Amino acid sequence: MFSHPENAAGHSPRTFRRPLARIPLTRIPGCVKADIMTQSFSLPIRRVLVVLACALGLTVTAMADDHPAAPTGTQKTTNDKPAEGKLAKAVVAGGCFWCTEAVFEEISGVVEVVSGYAGGSAKQANYRAVSGGQTGHAEVIEVTYDPAKLDYATLLEVFFDAHDPTQLNRQGPDVGTQYRSAIFYANDAEKEIAEGVIDRLNKSKKYKKPIATSLEKLEKFYPAEEYHQDYSARNPFDPYVRQSSTPKVVKVRKQHSKLLKSKTDPAKANGSNP
Repeated sequence: MFSHPENAAGHSPRTFRRPLARIPLTRIPGCVKADIMTQSFSLPIRRVLVVLACALGLTVTAMADDHPAAPTGTQKTTNDKPAEGKLAKAVVAGGCFWCTEAVFEEISGVVEVVSGYAGGSAKQANYRAVSGGQTGHAEVIEVTYDPAKLDYATLLEVFFDAHDPTQLNRQGPDVGTQYRSAIFYANDAEKEIAEGVIDRLNKSKKYKKPIATSLEKLEKFYPAEEYHQDYSARNPFDPYVRQSSTPKVVKVRKQHSKLLKSKTDPAKANGSNP
C-alpha cells in the first residue's frame, strides 16, 4: 500500500508507479474488488494467474511493466496551470470515482483530478472500509481548477451531467451511501452557488425527477489508494470502464464540447470507441 505524505495542498502529488505484487481486480456490480497477493511468486507465474483470472470472467489491472501508456486524449496536461496561488478546489461525489475522474480530466481549466473519500473519519478512509457502506464516506473526486477558465457553477453543471443526480444513494449497479450524489462545499459561497444551480436545474425540468444531490460541509478530503488514480485512463478496456465510465465521458463530450481541452478527441473515450 502506498503512503501519502501530505504537501501544502493536503495530499501528495500522484506518481504512476504500481506495486508489482498487488493486482487489483476490476470493479464488478456493487463496486466490490478483490486483491490477489502474489508477492511470493515469480513474474511469469503472476502473469499466468492474471490469464487464469481473465478466463474465469474477471479482468485485472495489468502490472506496470505490462500496461500500455494512457491514450493521448486522456493524458494529464499542465497547460491550463495558471500562476501559483490562483487555483481553486472542488470536491464532488457522483458514484464511482473512476467515472467522474475520467470526465473532469478532459475539461479545460482543470489542472488535476484526484480520486478519494470525504464525509467520514481519517481512520476509515480506505477502500476496503468505505466499500462496506457504513463509514459515512462517499467516493469523491477533488478537482483542482483555474477559476479564470472554469467557474464553480459551470463545473457543477458538468458534474450533474457526469452522473444521474436524481438517484438516491446509488449510481446504476453501485448501491450504497458511498455512491451517493453529493457536493462537499468548502465555504458558504460554494454552498450558495450549488443551491442556485440545483434550484435552476429543478425548475428547468431537465431531469424527470428532482435532484437528490446532498450538500455537505467538507471537513477533510482523503486521497484514495494509488491504484484508483487515473484508473479509466490506464484501463480503457476494463469492462466496468467501458460499461459505466466511457458512456459518461462521451455524454459530457457531446453536451459540453466547448469546455473540452484542445487535445481531446471527441470521437473517442479512454482510447476506445464507445
